[in-house]
Amino acid sequence: MSAQVAEAVNFDVAAMQAAICDEGFDGWLFYHFHDIDPIALRILKLTACHFVSRRWFYFVPAVGEPVKLVHRIEMDSLDELPGEKVVYLGWQELESKLRQIISGHKKLAMQYSPGNAIPYISRVDAGTVELVRSCGCEVVSSANLVQYFEARLSAEQLKSHLAAGVALKQIVFDAFAYIATAIKEKRKVNEYEVQQHILDLYDKNGLTSNSPPIVAVNAHSGKPHYQPTANSFWEIQTGDFVLLDIWAKQKSPADAVYADITWTGYLGDLVPEKFVKIFDIVRGARDAALNFVTEAVSAGKQIHGWQVDDAARKYIGDAGYGDYFVHRTGHSICTEVHANGANIDNLETRDERKIIPQSVFSIEPGIYLDEFGVRSEIDVYVGHGEVIVAGQPIQTAVVPILSI
Repeated sequence: MSAQVAEAVNFDVAAMQAAICDEGFDGWLFYHFHDIDPIALRILKLTACHFVSRRWFYFVPAVGEPVKLVHRIEMDSLDELPGEKVVYLGWQELESKLRQIISGHKKLAMQYSPGNAIPYISRVDAGTVELVRSCGCEVVSSANLVQYFEARLSAEQLKSHLAAGVALKQIVFDAFAYIATAIKEKRKVNEYEVQQHILDLYDKNGLTSNSPPIVAVNAHSGKPHYQPTANSFWEIQTGDFVLLDIWAKQKSPADAVYADITWTGYLGDLVPEKFVKIFDIVRGARDAALNFVTEAVSAGKQIHGWQVDDAARKYIGDAGYGDYFVHRTGHSICTEVHANGANIDNLETRDERKIIPQSVFSIEPGIYLDEFGVRSEIDVYVGHGEVIVAGQPIQTAVVPILSI
């Protein structure tokens, strides 16, 4: 069961049809039942308000008028969306009317991924895909269409992203200074305390986040998603290696975009060679991926998420640490820190989505050893012929925290 209402003023059918044509599809078929597809709700501007408990389809052809297929007891469920309304009652009528609506359209996009290769987009159940195929239609992935409507930034959103990046960069150094001051004053300080300090800094800087940041010391930094809690943390002491992974966005506007960065530091005046060595490899992988993107954009060359991952992963593999790079190189960023654009991934998935203009993603390779782990994360905005990295200057060496 779900609740929804459409805000039709924000739904641009012409823009959607242009995107469908660009992909070479005959239409985009949306399907929803019991909150199965939040992507459909967001793209169609359907928000929590109106009670809906029966299946509906919304078909946007590449050319022509959209069609709504709704249940008789919920005839008004898609009234605010443009298009012809078709009503069904029983399951036989649902199937026959769906067949009539999509008849003659050979290639239809749905929230589907062949072989579940990109699970972020796989929202439509296998049975519904089978039903559509039985109508003589080929079901193709809407992955690139989804990111076109879900992951492109407006000019104001880009401004919010860059502002968040500036604020996060300052917060990293404020957090390092907080640790340094405690050490110099011979006060105890721990991972959880620093995490809470960073949350306070978010609030003071007008930022918000979906979850607390990562503050990880020594072996904890070798666990990519480690987070301290009030009951589980390590103290931070002289000679420790510290990793800070922080993400947040402005509290307003409502569609503000996240920034997400990771920096590393050492509690001393001179960083030991073992940390320098691993950081330099990670930095090289990060820069190899960034250079790959920058060169492709400058040349007007279309690239995909998996290719960027390959550039970073090859660099670390060539250095002999491929087995210690245990996650994808990056993720899409928008109003959610993990958004619905192309991920920089050829490990966990082979992300064949295009890197499209006006999108943001992280580049964050890492090497994770038993004693410590290093990750260096930057945010990359791809515009029309340009690449912008938030939070400049980016990290080029492990920060000697006690020198701050």
